[in-house]
Amino acid sequence: MFVTSAYAQEAQPAEGESHAPAGETHAAPADAQAGETHTETGIEHGGGAFPPFDPSNYPSQLLWLAITFGLFYLFLKKVIVPRIGGILEVRHDRIAQDLDQAARMKEDADAAVAAYEQELAEARANANTIGQTARDSAKADAEVERKKVEAELDGKMAEAEKRIGGIKSKAMAEVSNIAEETATAIVQQLTGTKVDKPTVAAAVKAVRN
Repeated sequence: MFVTSAYAQEAQPAEGESHAPAGETHAAPADAQAGETHTETGIEHGGGAFPPFDPSNYPSQLLWLAITFGLFYLFLKKVIVPRIGGILEVRHDRIAQDLDQAARMKEDADAAVAAYEQELAEARANANTIGQTARDSAKADAEVERKKVEAELDGKMAEAEKRIGGIKSKAMAEVSNIAEETATAIVQQLTGTKVDKPTVAAAVKAVRN
């Protein structure tokens, strides 16, 4: 149980005052009784209030809040923000370098594709030219070979015709001789007279023509 100062003052008589005789009742003043009652019921209001909720501590709390916020702001401004800015700048530079490298690689790839397409077009053109040249050369060679073969065939045909003409002439001469001999023999058999050869030859020639 708490003992208040008012109760202690009431319990101890003041200096110079005599103790009340035994059996005599000493009545406390009304103000003292009221103060005693107020002290007993308001113990925590007078001396045990929670400091953060005490209005008398608000100025100091606001002061320390401002000091703490200012220090935290300076710490952010001097330490945290520069580091974050440096990290962001490094990442920005790295991203820019990567983008530049990607752009250069894309340009190199486009140049390589263009060169490949140009070389492919040139190769196709050369292939077409070579093919056309080969076809023209083959056609010219075939034409020369055809003319050569035709010339050889014409020579052989002329020679064959010449041989055939000679054989025909020879055969016709032999046929004339055979016809003359046959006619002479037939006339001799039929008439019993001998016919001269020029007459028989003229008669056979007239019949053959």
